[in-house]
Parts: sequence; structure tokens; C-alpha cells
Amino acid sequence: MELVDYVSTFICVAPDSAAVAGIEPAPRGDAPTVASAMYDMLTSAPPYTYRSSDVIFTVWADRNGVAPETRPEVWPTFFQGPHACLRSSDLGKKYGWGIHADADGRLAVYAVGTPEYAALAAGFSRDGSPVKVTRALRSGR
Repeated sequence: MELVDYVSTFICVAPDSAAVAGIEPAPRGDAPTVASAMYDMLTSAPPYTYRSSDVIFTVWADRNGVAPETRPEVWPTFFQGPHACLRSSDLGKKYGWGIHADADGRLAVYAVGTPEYAALAAGFSRDGSPVKVTRALRSGR
């Protein structure tokens, strides 16, 4: 796993988020925003399909026009440098989505205000196992 991957962790919405429900991020014009691309990737596949590193790399590669056939060779170079983790994503800062990484590091999103979100925010996954709870980064200082 890459350094951006989480394991048995739930990222709650940011403490300064005004979100009371999960809102689907909209693209800006014809181009997806980083948040809308992440949301689409995480919700278009079954929950717990992708790891954080998959999402961060794929969104970056799509936005930078990296051809699918060259992505396996670009992957190691991409992760040699520092990258923002999912705690800095607008999904948790602005749009009201908590992100759960299971014991294998695979992700699912849960809307703030739902019973699933509440259980994860209390530190328990669907199977009752404990999860580390952290928060998305604040939007302001």
C-alpha cells in the first residue's frame, strides 16, 4: 500500500463543515472537479472496491491526460513525491461525505446524518469491529 492509504479508519466531515447531508459534487462545466471525480469513482463501483491510492492516482491521471496503458509505469513515479490524502478532499470538507477504509484499506462513502455514518463516527464498522476515527481537514484556519 502507498503512504496515502488508510486501514480501519473513518474520516468524518470537517469540524467547520456546514453539511447536514451528503451532497453529490457537481462537475464545473464539462470538466469534473477533483471532488466530483472522486465521488463518481467511489460510488460508480461497489463499496469497498478502491483504496485511497487508487482514487488519488486515477483522479490525477484522468485530469492530466495520462493514457490508461501507461498508468502502471507512471504509478511508482507518482507516489515517490508527497500527495494530499483524503482528509483534504472536499468530500469531507464541503459535501458531507465520510470516508471509511476497511481492514484491507478499501473505501466506501457515507453521508453525514445517516445511521451508517453515525456508527462509523462512533468508532464501529458494520461488522462491529473498531475503527480509528479522524476528521477531514478544516477549510479555514
